[in-house]
Amino acid sequence: TGVALMKFKSPPVNSLSLEFLTEFCISLEKLENDRACRGVILTSAVPRIFSSGLDITEMCGKSTEHYAEFWRAVQEMWLRLYGSNMVTVAAVNGSSPAGGCLMALSCDYRIMGENPKFSIGLNEAQLGIVAPFWFKDTFVNVVGHRIAESSLQLGSLYPAPEALRLGLVDELVPEEKLQEKAAAVMAQWLALPDHARQLTKSMMRKAVLDRLAAHREEDVQNFISFISKESIQKSLRMYMEMLKKKK
Repeated sequence: TGVALMKFKSPPVNSLSLEFLTEFCISLEKLENDRACRGVILTSAVPRIFSSGLDITEMCGKSTEHYAEFWRAVQEMWLRLYGSNMVTVAAVNGSSPAGGCLMALSCDYRIMGENPKFSIGLNEAQLGIVAPFWFKDTFVNVVGHRIAESSLQLGSLYPAPEALRLGLVDELVPEEKLQEKAAAVMAQWLALPDHARQLTKSMMRKAVLDRLAAHREEDVQNFISFISKESIQKSLRMYMEMLKKKK
């Protein structure tokens, strides 16, 4: 059908580890290079979670070289997904905080399962982390400046109905209808000539993509100096301890 279905499967919560991000970028590149593939639907093979976002263990107690390698992989994931020539639809079948939310925001269209227990948002501030400028830019482009500003400062996570009201997701459907709806939306987008849609997408997103491309190394260095701070490492260790207790 010219449409790929990509399912995240990295239990327990599809956290974006270096390995996951590398695998994702390779898979996306293969699809981009496949002339027959015009669209991709992103979803999760893990129940109740789309992706929990960046893997905290990659950012805690590691070397500066590791932080640099990890952050370059995060940048690469976003540059490829946000700048993809394909139609990208996120079928969000579970909660999607932080980096998981970024992946959904980077797609052309977001459909979320109608479950009040599912939430989505850039909640970095809750962990004492600051969402980078390109996370912010992507968010602003979807929900507008005011909602993005308050949401980022408060690290808000929104339940599915609220996410729909704010425009963070485009549609809510019953969970069992999610794949069917994603396929229908994809068909609607693919009914248009690819070149016109691709040029329009590029025009809308180019400034944001170019901004990171021009400041990639500076952004890596900013991440390293921020994440290496003892106060940040301490809050990440505390967060990891809290997660262990929850288990």
